[in-house]
Amino acid sequence: MPFLVTGLVYIAAFAPDAGESPGQISQEKPPAAFENLAPDSDGYLWIKQDKFHESFAQDLSAEEALVMAVTQKAPLASTFGDNVTAPAWRAKPSWYLISTSDRMIHPDNERRMAERMNPRKIIELDAGHASLASQPGPVADLIEEAAGTAA
Repeated sequence: MPFLVTGLVYIAAFAPDAGESPGQISQEKPPAAFENLAPDSDGYLWIKQDKFHESFAQDLSAEEALVMAVTQKAPLASTFGDNVTAPAWRAKPSWYLISTSDRMIHPDNERRMAERMNPRKIIELDAGHASLASQPGPVADLIEEAAGTAA
């Protein structure tokens, strides 16, 4: 059964505009944990395992962060250089959650991306990049609100 996307919820995420790339946005205001990223020989970009907790999930327990570190799914580094051609947020209603203690995407970059997309709602959580895991209640509330009003 095909699904119809009626709205977008960004959780501490990149939202480039046409002609922009995530890498370009990161260069404008580099994230605090930039030095903790390491490409491998196949071109994937990993968060160094011994730096994962402090870089990605500082508001989770060490045990939770360790599980995330050893099971992380690394993106191709080249995707950060790919320019967006037609951002979906220009055509769909959007919501944005800013993680104010994010060390993977600078919070000021998140604010700038959120504000220019003119979302139906912006919320800020005192959380790291893994706000989905550290503050699931407010994240779920935002998603439920979006699901209830996007149709």
